[in-house]
Amino acid sequence: MAGRRDFLNQPAPENYVAGLGRGATGFTTRSDLGPAREGPSEDQIKEALAKRAAQLGAAAPTAYGAPEKKEEDDDDERFQDPENEVGLFAGGAYDKDDDEADRIYQEVDEKMDRRRKARREAREQAEREEYERNNPKIQQQFADLKRALSTVSDEDWANLPEVGDLTGKNRRAKQALRQRFYAVPDSVIAGARDSTELGTTVADEGPSGGDGPDGTMTNFADIGAARDKVLKVKLDQASQGTDSVAGSATNIDPKGYLTSLAKSQIQEGEAQVGDINRARVLLESVIRTNPKHGPGWIAAARLEELAGKTVAARNVIARGCEFCPKNEDVWLENIRLNDNHNAKIIAANAIKNNDHSVRLWVEAMNLESESRAKKRVIRHALDHIPQSVMLWKEAVNLEEDPDDARLLLAKATEIIPLSVELWLALARLESAENAQKILNKARKAIPTSHEIWIAAARLQEQTGNYKINVMKRAVLALAKESAMLKREEWITEAEKCEEEGAIMTCANIIQETLGWTLDEDDDRKDIWMEDARASIGRGKYETARAIYAYALRVFVNSRKLWLAAADFEKNHGTKDALWQMLEKAVEACPQSEVLWMMLAKEKWQAGEINNARRVLGRAFKQNPNNEDIWLAAVKLEAENNQPEQARDLLTTARQEAPTDRVWMKSAAFERQLGDAEAALDLVNQALQLFPAAAKLWMMKGQVYQGEGKLPQAREAYGTGTKACPKSVPLWLLYSRLEEKAGNTVKSRGILDRARLAIPKSPELWTESVRIERRANNISQAKNLMAQALQQVPNSGLLYSESIWHLEPRTQRKPRALEAIKKVDNDPILFVTIARIFWGERRLEKAQNWFEKAILLDSDLGDTWAWYYKFLLQHGTEEKRADVVAKCILSEPRHGEIWQSVAKEPKNAGKNLEEILKMVVGKLE
Repeated sequence: MAGRRDFLNQPAPENYVAGLGRGATGFTTRSDLGPAREGPSEDQIKEALAKRAAQLGAAAPTAYGAPEKKEEDDDDERFQDPENEVGLFAGGAYDKDDDEADRIYQEVDEKMDRRRKARREAREQAEREEYERNNPKIQQQFADLKRALSTVSDEDWANLPEVGDLTGKNRRAKQALRQRFYAVPDSVIAGARDSTELGTTVADEGPSGGDGPDGTMTNFADIGAARDKVLKVKLDQASQGTDSVAGSATNIDPKGYLTSLAKSQIQEGEAQVGDINRARVLLESVIRTNPKHGPGWIAAARLEELAGKTVAARNVIARGCEFCPKNEDVWLENIRLNDNHNAKIIAANAIKNNDHSVRLWVEAMNLESESRAKKRVIRHALDHIPQSVMLWKEAVNLEEDPDDARLLLAKATEIIPLSVELWLALARLESAENAQKILNKARKAIPTSHEIWIAAARLQEQTGNYKINVMKRAVLALAKESAMLKREEWITEAEKCEEEGAIMTCANIIQETLGWTLDEDDDRKDIWMEDARASIGRGKYETARAIYAYALRVFVNSRKLWLAAADFEKNHGTKDALWQMLEKAVEACPQSEVLWMMLAKEKWQAGEINNARRVLGRAFKQNPNNEDIWLAAVKLEAENNQPEQARDLLTTARQEAPTDRVWMKSAAFERQLGDAEAALDLVNQALQLFPAAAKLWMMKGQVYQGEGKLPQAREAYGTGTKACPKSVPLWLLYSRLEEKAGNTVKSRGILDRARLAIPKSPELWTESVRIERRANNISQAKNLMAQALQQVPNSGLLYSESIWHLEPRTQRKPRALEAIKKVDNDPILFVTIARIFWGERRLEKAQNWFEKAILLDSDLGDTWAWYYKFLLQHGTEEKRADVVAKCILSEPRHGEIWQSVAKEPKNAGKNLEEILKMVVGKLE
């Protein structure tokens, strides 16, 4: 031991920190904290000296550098905000000119904001979509992997290892815990021994319940069983009425049963409140600490009422009236809790303390049962509160004689000349001549009220006197008083007039106010069209008609506006109104062939064939070489079984307006008549003039295919795809021709070439998937679908094909949900979702999705066909007829199955209803 060195006396090693090895570092001692308290700073000394000097009324001492307080403690001018004018004009008076200037600047700012609103929202939406596309959620990133879990077999799931803590340290600790043993206490052994013994003595113990002295607990199961038994006995007793027959327990006393129900409802209220006693203690504390607090007294009274203690509630609220005699809410609660006789006494006391409370006077009036007494109370009230509009209205309502009511209103308008309601009520009771005088007085008394001007305009409409434009004067007067409403508010007022039947007043309001605050550089046309669409959406058709009429007076030559107005009249107006609108439209826009054809079509559909021909003749004079008018004339003659006249018109059209469409329609017309040779001859002539017209190549191939000449059809399609490599329908016809001929490999190669020419076409990708599916090559179809969704991720057609043909039934709904998130408003996808709900028998949801798809694109014929097929199974006859009528009105022209049926030569001349039913028969 002597040779061992004493390490405590040795110097510490370099960089040694005491306690670092065991983690005991970071101690803080008194020496680290410094002095217990720091003295005042120099700024605090200066502030204290200045405060002391201010109390003594002397100047601040300058010995310690305390500066003298200046009158104006402003910041240096260098650091002032140049936009902040408070300091510059703080002492100026804010007069009417300043208010008008601020209002004008505010209107300018609002107007500039409206002009930029659409572009700003579009930009923000694009930025948001770009951000979501670049930063997808974790759930979206792993959606494909989650979907792939459906292919995992049960054996693979069973072979997955269990997740656990496999580290060596924890495993050893758990194994050690399992190897430990503990001795059983003697109390456990003794308890097990005594559990089977039978005691023969009765212990003198306290009241049962809760924990016993031996540590045992109350058996709540037995208590519940006993309670159920008692409840059963009570129910048996209640079921025996006073008039029950002996030995029968099926009769029930109605009065006793209702009384028991009332009691049970009160007990349920008690259970809802919870601990009534605790709530009572809390409210008593509120009342005791602040006895002048009215809501506390009301809450305490209602608590007692809820507990079924009505007398206690009345006593509480009576004390509340003593402590809060000026609180009308407390008095009203007291009146409510008492019967009619006591309530009248309470109301009298309440009015003594609050003789200017309108609510108390009205409540006192309502307590009276006779009309005479009510009038007496309300007249006393008017003596105390003559400026109350509510009391005057109650007094007028009590009068049965219109003359008495008129006298009361005349007196009321003298006392309260600024009440618009009273003036309008008085005007309604007077004759037309007197009403006009009263409204003039009202207008002078309240020059800023637009309601009075609208009432004057309605009075003018009722009398039929249109010598003076009241609304024009109203706009000038209100603008002079700076009381002009916003344009949107005037539209709302016009819609109110329409609701009440004042159609002329509605039109006058729109005419005089629609252009308010809008300049020529604003997008007035788009704004007014949006206003009209909004009114149509709210069902206010006369307002929309007035908006269109005003807009057309400003933009006389706008074809867009005339089309919108004509469409409005077609959907919500009469046939004569539509014809008048279209006549005005073709006079204003004689070069618009669409308007001419709409007018001719309406005449033709009404059965006036000669008038339709005259309209087209006028259109020819205005547009001599327009192909649309030529083709409309041809269609008119063809539909009316005049093939020779139609052929002559087509011959003339090929000379006057030689376009590829005219040639194509000529060939199609000959094909419909069954003359394939003439159709082929016309197609060949047209291809020499228009070799890049894809429809001509398609028609040539279809003519050969209809004749059974497959080599010539193959040559036509092949040459056409070389001349028009961007035509998707041409590639599809070529591929289907080879597939029908049994050349699946060649058909697949054609589609591969087509996708190289048009890589983003969902139709070509869908056709490629269908070829593999029809060839029972499902795995290749799934691979192609995965590639297609990468190339065209926003195609509802691809998702629809995948959901119906490549996904198991259980995965269709999750796949559809994923498609909705990725595809924005696609009618084909909406139809797919509707069909999924249809298959699940959720018919209401299916119908909603069908209607959404139709609203999204009414030109898609397949959507109408699916909806009609759905209604054939689950709809009424009225609903089916309504859908057919809407389909005819919409005139759908597109759709994969719809076009294949509608453009079939043998179906030429059939109406839309027949085509719709044929398409329904072809749907799978």
